[in-house]
Amino acid sequence: MPYVNVKITREGATAAQKAEIISGVTDLLVRVLDKDPATTFVLIDEVALEDWGVGGVPTGERRRRAKG
Repeated sequence: MPYVNVKITREGATAAQKAEIISGVTDLLVRVLDKDPATTFVLIDEVALEDWGVGGVPTGERRRRAKG
């Protein structure tokens, strides 16, 4: 019974995009690990941009710096 938690920043992923992520992750586990899709759980958490950081810097600030 696999449980996969996908975290993405809250930037407007559509319901269709989320459905594709769920389907793709499920398909991957079925193909690679021979898991039963009926008992494979995929949860998507959307995290506010200011609550996500990389390299000690909030993501929004990191993106601003990258634009230069």
